[in-house]
Amino acid sequence: MQKRPKMPYDVITIGSATVDVFVKTSGDDLIDIKTKRSEEIFTCYPLGSKILIKDLQFMTGGGGTNTAVSFARLGLKTAYLGNIGDDANGKRIIGELKKEKADFIGTIGREKTNYSVVLDSIGHDRTILVYRDASENLDFKRLNKAKLRAKWYYFSSMTGKSFDAAVRLMDFAQKNGIKVAFNPSTYQVKDGKAKLKPLLDRVDLLVFNREEAAILLGKSGAERIDKLMEGVRQLGPKIVVITDGPKGAYCSDGIDLYTILPRKVKVVETTGAGDAFASSFVAGLAKGYDLGFAMELGLTNAESVIQHYGAKNILLRWNEAMREMKKCPKAKKTKL
Repeated sequence: MQKRPKMPYDVITIGSATVDVFVKTSGDDLIDIKTKRSEEIFTCYPLGSKILIKDLQFMTGGGGTNTAVSFARLGLKTAYLGNIGDDANGKRIIGELKKEKADFIGTIGREKTNYSVVLDSIGHDRTILVYRDASENLDFKRLNKAKLRAKWYYFSSMTGKSFDAAVRLMDFAQKNGIKVAFNPSTYQVKDGKAKLKPLLDRVDLLVFNREEAAILLGKSGAERIDKLMEGVRQLGPKIVVITDGPKGAYCSDGIDLYTILPRKVKVVETTGAGDAFASSFVAGLAKGYDLGFAMELGLTNAESVIQHYGAKNILLRWNEAMREMKKCPKAKKTKL
């Protein structure tokens, strides 16, 4: 009987890489507006004024690299696959991945590396100005196929030309016994079920938030969570995880429903919380633990991230996560 080739990586993350600048103002000049017709809150800056910046921090980000660092710190052999620019920001991203002991197995193109400006608000949420270029242009034909073997693929949002590469990579995963986790963005789920079907058919684990689940199904955000779960599972994913901010998170494998509630912690900045939860959840499964443990690990790392600036800075290492998990609420399991 022929042996399956050894997988060089535990996880390969596939998604965007950016340089993020976090802009913090005093908040004195900001105005919040709520409308009767919308649940959205708008933060306004006075037109034509000069607003002093209280603090400015440059960090690398993007779903692909945030999760690569998360997996590496949790002790998994990790590589990041994506397209970056041949520029100073691209070099910075590769350098930081190397420092975190995560390999870069992607491509370097003529495009500019993605860039984001993260603006603060009166509350604790944020607005992000996003420039997308290199990460939209991953070409499957340019990838070194010998480096693509892993136990898990973790896909964050893939749009533009990179969406086609994601479909090809999921085909590769199916043919080579690689498990697939997918964490799409709001932008991507707005494309609808038909556009995402080639990905959802190949997914072992789908992780996204309640708003995104409702958008994908064309439902109201008030739809019962078990109904959302069942609707999403019918699209193909074997396991579905739906996060719901301060209300916690839910997971279903079609047999049981797991729920977990977060602790009350001081929220400083929410960027990267979803990446931290989803990647830590997958890390728990990749290490052989059950869904309840994976939920608790995900919540622990997400809570660490939201108490500090930056999506990567306070991602926990395995021993730290095990210590912090003792303070974390336990996941509850019920039959569907």
